[in-house]
Amino acid sequence: MKASIVLALPGDPETISGGYGYDRRLVAELGLAGHEAHFLRLPGDFPLPASESIDSALDSLAAAPAEALLMIDGLALGALPAERLAALGRPIVGLVHHPLSHETGLDPAVAARLAASERAALAVATAVVVTSPATACVLAADFAVPTARITVALPGTDPRPRAMGSGAMRPGTAPSILAVGTVIPRKGHDRLVAALGGLADRPWRLTIVGALDRDPAAAAALYAAIERAGIGARVDLAGAVPPARLAELYAAADVFALLSAFEGYGMAFAEALACGLPIVAGDGGAVAETVPAAAGFLVPPEDVEAARAALARLLDDPALRRAKADGARAAGLALPGWDATAAIVAGVLARVAGDAGPRR
Repeated sequence: MKASIVLALPGDPETISGGYGYDRRLVAELGLAGHEAHFLRLPGDFPLPASESIDSALDSLAAAPAEALLMIDGLALGALPAERLAALGRPIVGLVHHPLSHETGLDPAVAARLAASERAALAVATAVVVTSPATACVLAADFAVPTARITVALPGTDPRPRAMGSGAMRPGTAPSILAVGTVIPRKGHDRLVAALGGLADRPWRLTIVGALDRDPAAAAALYAAIERAGIGARVDLAGAVPPARLAELYAAADVFALLSAFEGYGMAFAEALACGLPIVAGDGGAVAETVPAAAGFLVPPEDVEAARAALARLLDDPALRRAKADGARAAGLALPGWDATAAIVAGVLARVAGDAGPRR
């Protein structure tokens, strides 16, 4: 069944992040499959919206075409009042990348409020799409979402050429370590810098790709960590970069490293696998499902010493680095494409439409 779909999300759909990237590709792939899929932009201050933003968002949702299936990104859904969502009188499909209350660095009172709000909002949703089995388990265990209402739609991964590495791009240069993720506490860039600070006797360079303006305190902490480690000349804070430049950075990297405290899936890790990069990763959330042991090393996100040891092994042993790169490439070639992601979501929407019956 071809459907009309409205995907509501906060702010600009072109925002550079894994979650927004998923939403963009989902809408595009649903369109390619013959569905009418469109974005509905909600105010950008979610998940901590002003009361005026809540009113505006609910007005926009109420005004969505009656024939359209309504899908709401979890960044907004979890912060909207459940009773007012129910008052819309129409089926709602939630799209949860990771729970709002699991964001690192939240004030405990704010985290508790978000957890309660998200639990209530998810109870109103007719169906919930998540991006990993790990997130499905979290919603079932911590948010009381019945497993029958949860569907996993893994992010797709486009085919990528295998990374050539820094030596091929610039002969004689130090190994290049790449980290990709918005500079927020959850991504652990400061911990990665601390780990590399203890490896200053080895040749390497670090490039961190990710917006620096989303959390000024996290950016300040990262700058401070770089200064403490005394490695400023070896670290490039690239900020948010366009897709073509990001592809170049993956191609020129030798190692991918990111010590996330939690990931709902970890699209940057999937990109690294597709490029055949050995990986050092924090094992929070779904990362252990995404990154196999053959592709690198998983460490507790807060364990700087373990991360340092893993990085040292890859830097010191080119044969091990090649073996892990081979494992990453094999795993990357087995990842699903975006057409598969869209087909799963379309199936959920078709079931919801069928259960709801004709709408006017």
